[in-house]
Amino acid sequence: MNWSFQLYSARNFQPWPDVLKTLAELGYRNVEGFGGVYADPAGFRADLDRNGLAMPSGHFPIEMLEGDFGKAQSIATTLGMKLIACPYLQAPDRPIDAEGWRGFGRRLAAVSQRAKDAGFDFAWHNHDFEFKPLPDGSTPQARIFEGAPDLGWEIDVAWVIRGGAEPMKWINDHDPQIVAVHVKDIARPGEGLDEDGWSDVGHGTVDWKGLVAALKSSTPAKYYIMEQDNPNDFRRFAARSLETVKAF
Repeated sequence: MNWSFQLYSARNFQPWPDVLKTLAELGYRNVEGFGGVYADPAGFRADLDRNGLAMPSGHFPIEMLEGDFGKAQSIATTLGMKLIACPYLQAPDRPIDAEGWRGFGRRLAAVSQRAKDAGFDFAWHNHDFEFKPLPDGSTPQARIFEGAPDLGWEIDVAWVIRGGAEPMKWINDHDPQIVAVHVKDIARPGEGLDEDGWSDVGHGTVDWKGLVAALKSSTPAKYYIMEQDNPNDFRRFAARSLETVKAF
């Protein structure tokens, strides 16, 4: 399995060279990038290389992807990425109806085509708001896919659950589109109170063993990326999560 680590999970545990050294020592071989590590792509690539780490995927904001794709392409190329993912849409920019979300899907489809023309895979990364019902009863995620039927998807299963949806239904309905997976766990009631209700993978409520088996058998996902949005100890999270998934 191609286990990876979303560096956003370690943003509060600087400096980055120490973070990368720790991840390598724990047994990771891949990491996923985000805006906080793109200031000096060549320098960060050197730190990755020193630690035997690769960055096959990375998150880029829609503003850069639409407004300066060349910059995103340069960063991704320097860091050795294969997959570019768009991870978020700020609340003020979110459409309020079905047609608006279809339109956003068409915007993502245009970015996806540009990424593919440049030699990259492309995916949308969900949070919870894509599964909150619209006035017509549909969901933003469904309308996004209507606007972009071939859109790649980096599914964040825990956010699907927090959005009130059933992840296996979405996996079954869109399995050919799932090219990457965020492996994140939700804390049990009363736990993780200082970590925004998240948990180390395998120590919460999400059936990751079953989900990984289903995802492996039915999707083309290449990257399984550990993430915790607000860990109080990134090393513990990284170590225990990798220990859990390696036992699958």
